[in-house]
Parts: sequence; C-alpha cells; structure tokens
Amino acid sequence: HVQLVESGGGSVQAGGSLTLSCAASGYTYSTSCMAWFRQAPGKEREWVAVMHISGGTTYYADSVKGRFTISQNNAKNTVYLQMNSLKPGDTAVYYCAAEPGVIVGLCSVVAGAYRYWGQGTQVTVS
Repeated sequence: HVQLVESGGGSVQAGGSLTLSCAASGYTYSTSCMAWFRQAPGKEREWVAVMHISGGTTYYADSVKGRFTISQNNAKNTVYLQMNSLKPGDTAVYYCAAEPGVIVGLCSVVAGAYRYWGQGTQVTVS
C-alpha cells in the first residue's frame, strides 16, 4: 500500500533552517507529482512547492520563493524540502503529497488533486 513518511520537523529560531524528508513507497514513484503543503492553526491548507519526479519545472508559492527548495532522490524514493531563512509565519504542520501517473508538466497546486498524503510534521519558528 502507499506510504508517505515525513520527518525532519522541529523548532527553530527565525532565520534558521530545516530540511523535511518524505519517504515514498507502494506506487510508481517516477511517474508522480510530489508536493509539499502546510497548514497553520485556524488556516486552510496551502501549497508550498510542487515538482514532478521525472523532471520539468518546480513551482513555489510566492511566500516561500527564494527560501525553500524542493528536491528528490530517485535511489531513495524520497522528496525533500529545504527551508532556509525561516520566519514565524512559516509555522505550520507540513504535509507531503503524491499523485502518481501524471504527465510531466501537469502537476497541480491544488490539494484535492493529490490522493496520497503523509501524516504531517510540525515546524515551529519563533
């Protein structure tokens, strides 16, 4: 069965860095769109970064552009979110999401387009 297991969350001071990981299994990783979303208390889930495992353009929300980087390791079936220059406004539960079988270039930034989700990892910036 499909599993997305996130790790790497924690507490950090403003200006610091964290790297989140999302280990994927149970589906054809190479054909998938992978995304990071986040949800702060009292707010709706919002997309952060999106990529297709087989290449193409990566997309970032304006709020994180230039500070966050999404990447992946084929050998480990793992997607990463490198977060630099963190701000208190980045505090949220971060989720990775996967949608297999998507053509390169057609990854969505809409949460409803992703069938598979990780359990979430808390990031707190103070």
